[in-house]
Amino acid sequence: MVMNGRILELATRRKTVRKFDEKEIKIEDVLYCIKAAKEAPSGMNAQPWKFLLVSNPELKREIREICEKGERKFHEKVKGPLRGWLKEKRITWEKRFLEEAPYLLLVFSHKKARYFIQSTWLMIGYFLLALEEKGLATVTYTPPNLDEIRCYLNVPTDYRLEAILPIGHSADEKEKEKRKSLEEIVYLEEWGSKLGEPGKLGKLI
Repeated sequence: MVMNGRILELATRRKTVRKFDEKEIKIEDVLYCIKAAKEAPSGMNAQPWKFLLVSNPELKREIREICEKGERKFHEKVKGPLRGWLKEKRITWEKRFLEEAPYLLLVFSHKKARYFIQSTWLMIGYFLLALEEKGLATVTYTPPNLDEIRCYLNVPTDYRLEAILPIGHSADEKEKEKRKSLEEIVYLEEWGSKLGEPGKLGKLI
């Protein structure tokens, strides 16, 4: 493969993790990742994100209990392909990672900013790669009862909880799920063309 580099290496290695070991992590490493993430672009440069970093075991337990209350209701009602996928992946209403991880990073977006959701999730993408650089792991978890968490934490109504990111060292032995190839997702010059066709970019991929 001709395409290579540090960013590609980090992105290829990074996987979703729902199990964490008990090894402590440095808050400086988490702050480094936030420092990298805040450099992401945003609509009108609004930078509509705020972070709440939690390490207190009692507070993490309370957050878990609130999330699991919402998850129970969600799992009771979910149907169709999503229900099948959750069963296949053995994803249940239990969210142990909210207590197991040394830190929880709650990411909020300011609802009055233009493109606040898109901007905040773009920033989260930066954060994920920075975590990988530091040898740390997470899962981008969004609970079904966002407002309950926001109210419990006394966060102003102008802010929306986008994700809770448990941060720690991975204890998850599962393999990273396969990603689609460039040939499957990229067309060159016209819709439906193939990168690997003669005269295209076949030699680069």
